[in-house]
Amino acid sequence: MSSYHLDHLEYLETEAIHVLREVAAEFERPVVLFSGGKDSICILRLAEKAFRPSEIPMPFLNVETGHEFPELIEFRDRRAEELGAKLIVRTVDEAVEKGLATPTPGQTSRNQLQIPVLLGAIEEFQFDCCIGGARRDEEKARAKERFFSFRDSFGQWDPKNQRPEIWNLYNARLNPGENMRVFPLSNWTETDVWEYVQKENLEVPNIYFSHERECFFRGGQWLPVPPAHDGNGKPDPYEGARPTEKEEHRTMTCRVRTIADMISTGMIESPAETIDDIIAEVAAARVTERGTRADDKASEAAMEDRKKAGYF
Repeated sequence: MSSYHLDHLEYLETEAIHVLREVAAEFERPVVLFSGGKDSICILRLAEKAFRPSEIPMPFLNVETGHEFPELIEFRDRRAEELGAKLIVRTVDEAVEKGLATPTPGQTSRNQLQIPVLLGAIEEFQFDCCIGGARRDEEKARAKERFFSFRDSFGQWDPKNQRPEIWNLYNARLNPGENMRVFPLSNWTETDVWEYVQKENLEVPNIYFSHERECFFRGGQWLPVPPAHDGNGKPDPYEGARPTEKEEHRTMTCRVRTIADMISTGMIESPAETIDDIIAEVAAARVTERGTRADDKASEAAMEDRKKAGYF
């Protein structure tokens, strides 16, 4: 009698597929949060394996800050079209115009403003479950999340009041107005993600690989120089996010480890041109990938505070 043992990646894949199928069975209106980043790319492949040959039974949702990398937007739109999925895009700019989000004077990062946009989209489409690519190894607040992370009727998360998950049994019960965030990649690491991308031969945006980009040094890290203002008579959307005369800036060979928007994404100097190069680089890294995000570096409690208010 022979037995079959799953290797590490196969076990993680099986676990994530099980979670996705649980979502499809338990919720009426789930949605996949798809940004075009490496984690959500893995989610899409897992969804294909969970539901093909049927269509993926949930639309994709992305909340734009208005400061996205053009390479990421192109990849997001193309990938959704290739999969024949419905892609819903909601923007911070639209929310500000409608008075649903209010920027703080002097605030450059728009990550906090994504919260009312996300909660508004959940209410607009009556989504009862949002599937995200967050992993516990990314950051302290994310490490506190369950696979099924309950949100109250205000979209808020209480890290001290979470449901137990014993023997892979998930409590999906909701009252009207409440919703669930589900994280199939919870037990994955950054290395696992890249090894899965390699194993499945998945395409990722080219900014994950080494390329030349004009950057400037601020807050202890290199940030990309935003595109020039087109002088269309509207306020500069990157005001405050451009290098000053006193800040060092230069063209450098770099890549991203984790993608936010152009205001928050730290660039790392890197010669990595292949996935093997990236895996080796991650193995030698002494800073977490979220350690390259300017919005997280601003405060040790920044992510947890945002998540309590309804962030991804």
